[in-house]
Formats: sequence, C-alpha cells, structure tokens
Amino acid sequence: MTERLDQGWFTEVFDSHGSAFSLMIKDKLHEVQSPYQHLEVYATETYGNLMVLDGCVMLSTRDNFLYHEMIAHPALFSHAAPKRVVIIGGGDCGTLREVLKHPGVEEVVQIDIDEEVTRASQRYFPELTASNDDPRATLKFEDGVKWVENAPAGSVDVMIIDSTDPVGPAEGLFEADFLARCHRVLAEGGVLVQQSESPLYHTGSIIRELRADMQRAGFDSVATLPFPQPVYPSGWWSVTLAGKSNDVTRFRETAAAAVEFPLEYYSIETHRGALTLPPFMRRALLV
Repeated sequence: MTERLDQGWFTEVFDSHGSAFSLMIKDKLHEVQSPYQHLEVYATETYGNLMVLDGCVMLSTRDNFLYHEMIAHPALFSHAAPKRVVIIGGGDCGTLREVLKHPGVEEVVQIDIDEEVTRASQRYFPELTASNDDPRATLKFEDGVKWVENAPAGSVDVMIIDSTDPVGPAEGLFEADFLARCHRVLAEGGVLVQQSESPLYHTGSIIRELRADMQRAGFDSVATLPFPQPVYPSGWWSVTLAGKSNDVTRFRETAAAAVEFPLEYYSIETHRGALTLPPFMRRALLV
C-alpha cells in the first residue's frame, strides 16, 4: 500500500488489488516518526479527522464507530460473564471506550507498543479517549506479544487483538505461536477476537489462514463477522472470534437486546446478520 497527496486529496493506493481510496483534505494537523511507525493526522472535508500510519488509513472521525463497536461488542456478548478484558494494540482507545460501556467488566488492560498513537488520539480524537481515566482501565505501552508470553494462564476472559495490518509492528500478532499463547492466557469459556482484514480481498488468504491457525492453537469454535468500513481497502472489513470451550457462533441475545448504553451500529440484529456469511465466503472457508 502506498500513500499519495495530490491537489488537496489524500489517497491510499492498494496496489495488490488495483484499488485506491481518497479523501479531500483541508490540512495536515500532525506528523511524527515514532520508533515504530510514521504517524500523520489530517483534517478532511467530510470525514472529520483522519489518522494514517505508514501511509495506511487507521481511522476517521466519521466512521470509526463501525470498527470499534464490532471488534468489542460481539466478543463481549459471546462470553457468559466477561470481567477481565485485555486489548492488544488499540492505541487510539476507541475499543477501550466500547469495552468500558459494559458495566460487568471489572478490569481492562490495554497494551500498545506505540505511545504516540494514544497521544495523537487524545489530541485529535478526544471522543475516543473519553474513558481513559475510568478506574477499571490500565494503559501499558509495551510489546503486546511479550506481555502475552508472560501473562498467567487462565487470567483473562476476553482478549481483543486490535492490530494494524499484518506487517511491521503487528506482524507477530497474526502468527500461530502467538494465538496458542493467547489460548493459554484465556480462562475456560474465554473469547479471542482479532481484526481480520477485508472479506472481499482476504477471505481466501488472511481470513482462512487465521481461522485455521486459531483451530490449531486449540480453540473450539471460530466465527468471522463482516461489516462495512468505508475508509479501509474495499470498504468492507471483518473480525474473527475464537472460543475456548465456548461456541462463538452463539451469543447472549437477551443481554444484547437489553443494552442501555449508546450504540451507533452494533445491535442484536447486526450481530445475528454478521454471523451469516455470504455464499462466496462460505465456499472459500469451507463452512
């Protein structure tokens, strides 16, 4: 993927699939080279602020709720009673905010290697970091892979892998050995969820391989949930859930229907619909 700035437009070119996505920009608000990646923030004409890492769009003010709600709520409602949650990555803190909407959650630890992402989010996406001071939340800036290696067995109910694409700092988060370590750290009945790229572009590659690696790691069930995401390649994205002694093709529908906290996309109907894969995905995944 490559980044291009031309006559007031930011364009992310997805060379391998011959496509691109552009937004009209008003100004560059922020730019920093961290020890891990190149971070930029732009003001756009119609999508609010835009965060870019190494030339790849990470989030916009306008549509980030789609991703953050779908990586958090299906996993939490697929667990019987989630109390201990860990987020690997997620430095923009939008997923943290969604997790903390669940009153039964007692502790959330977020581990992101790059503190610059959180600092930029605090400044340019303050709505995403509004829950950072919640006493249930702990933010750590360190290597998530190493954190999982050292975490006690059976100590986590839900683990959320909120990573960038499987290159650079996030590459280790897609490896089979890492998933096996996540399985060890999860308690019985635990749920793992990982962002799993575009259903249109990656069903026969990244998604299929991730599901197979989850099963090899010892997980008893897997489920891939597609959802719209306009600023990501193809405009369509997915998360994949895995259950440890837990069937993640089922969820607490009564609790999901009774939520009182604010939501923009997730609902009991959205969750049900996302569990029903389109035929081309079912064929590619042999499900």
